[in-house]
Formats: sequence, structure tokens, C-alpha cells
Amino acid sequence: MRLAGFYLFALGVALLPILFPDNYFVIVVGASAGLHVILAVGLNLLMGYAGQISLGHAAFFGMGAYASAILTTRFGWPSLLALAAGLLATGALAWLFARPILRLRGHYLAMATLGFGVIVHVILVQATQWTGGPDGLSGIPALNLLGWRVDGDEQWYGVIMAAMLLVVWLTLNLVDSQVGRALRAVHGSEFAAQMMGVDTGRAKTQVFVISALFAAFAGSLFAHQQAFVSPDSFNLTVSVELVTMVVLGGLASTFGAVCGAIALTLLQQGLVVFEDYEMLIHGALLMAVMIFMPQGLFVGLSQAARRVRHRLKRRQPLPST
Repeated sequence: MRLAGFYLFALGVALLPILFPDNYFVIVVGASAGLHVILAVGLNLLMGYAGQISLGHAAFFGMGAYASAILTTRFGWPSLLALAAGLLATGALAWLFARPILRLRGHYLAMATLGFGVIVHVILVQATQWTGGPDGLSGIPALNLLGWRVDGDEQWYGVIMAAMLLVVWLTLNLVDSQVGRALRAVHGSEFAAQMMGVDTGRAKTQVFVISALFAAFAGSLFAHQQAFVSPDSFNLTVSVELVTMVVLGGLASTFGAVCGAIALTLLQQGLVVFEDYEMLIHGALLMAVMIFMPQGLFVGLSQAARRVRHRLKRRQPLPST
């Protein structure tokens, strides 16, 4: 069923540019939603499946973005090599950070990850020689994929959607693997998981690093797509938005994270027309969803669809004899 849902989702992604050709909103907002999906799916592995709270996920997003930006603009590295170096550096730092911090639980873990995000943001602002400081870093070259220069909106839509589908596919396989079962055991009861022979420290470290790598991957794509990065794109507000996407879509559900990321991206774009009332309507809608669909949009809509199908079956006349 998960693979069937993935193939259906991939088909919809591929058909969008065909059904809406030359539609700026679909292409540009779709690419933005794709980046948010990568971030939300990775964070959902950490929060939804492993049960570990993170309020500093935007830090890894920014590390991937600035690694690609600095290496390509300051040192003239090829974009793919800069992307790989950013992933390697982010993964190593995430592993070092995970070993001590994941011993914490609950709000202590949340505060520690929040502090990590603040530290990274301060470094991005203060290290003006490398990052450009508050003004950011511009002139980032286009992504070059083995001689193919990605510099148009349609091309970026294809690249980001391909990357998004790859991340979703990897996540679905990871969840169904031994690692995924260990993460669910840790979420249910860490003590019980240890009694069953699960190395809980290793499992939490692995998912933390994977989640960070997904975020850094999205950050590198973001930097090359925008050709500009600034610390404001990776602050605490972005981390809170990512958590909102995961909770809004539904914890411990890969397609829930996908649904939450797309829904919040479209909501932010649609509310721009309301200007001064944007945040008020935004908050009211989120509250309504969490009140009437506490398990998230994906689970809530799935349950509503099942109830409708059940009622329709009950109304069908009995076959005549």
C-alpha cells in the first residue's frame, strides 16, 4: 500500500507541469513545497518515529546551504563536489552532536536542540568574512549536474521533485527495515527496547544523522536555486515551521509529513493576499486542524474517507434473489 501510494504521488508530481503548462505558481511553489517535503520527511523520522524532539533543525538546513555557497563562491568548487562536502561535514557534526545530546529527554532535549540552532545562527551572522553576515552571500553559481546547468524554473522543478521522490522512497524503505522497527520500539518505550536487545543509543544517533543529512541536502539545493543565502532563512522561525509541518500532517507517517509540508506551503502562499490578517488566519486554521484532526491531516482525511466509503456501502441495496 505504501509503494502504491508512492507511485500515485510520483505520477501526480510528474503530471502537474503537463496539466498546468507555463503556470508560474505551480512550478515555483511546487519546487518550494518539494524542499519543505524533504525537510519535513527527515524531521519526521526523528520526531515521529524515534520520538526525539528537535527545535533546531533549520541549523542543518543552513549548514548544507552555506557549505555549497561558500565552497562554490569562495573556492570555486564544482557544485556537486560542494554538495557532497556539505553532506559529509553536516553528517560528521550531527554525529558528534548526537552522542551527548540524545541522552537528554523531553523538554531538556528540546532546549538543547534549540540552543544548537541558536549557536549556528549566531555563527552565520557573525562570521562575516565567510558567510557575508546579516547581508548574506550572493552570486552562488547554478547547479551543474555532469555538464547540465540547472538554471530555469522548470528545470529546478524537475530536479527538486526528483530529489524529493528519492528522499520519500528512501524513507519508506527505511521505515520498513530493521532500523525503522528499532526506531518505533524506542519511541514506544526506550527501556523495553533495551530489554529486547535494541541498541537505543545507536538507533537514535543513526536517525539523527540521517535527518540532518536530508536537511543539508535540501539546503544545498536551496542555495543553488536561489543563488543567495542569508541567516534569516535558517533561524528559529524556520525550525518551528518544520515542526508544525510534521505535526500538522501527522507524526509517524511519511505521507503525513508530505501532506503537512505541502499544506503549510500552500497555506502560506494563499494567505499573502490577506496582508495584515495573514498570521491571524494562519493560526486559526492550524488550531482548527489540530482540534478536529488531532492525529494530523493525513490520518484525519484517511479516516474521513473510510467513513464515507462505509456509509456508501451500507446504503447499497441488497441484491435481488
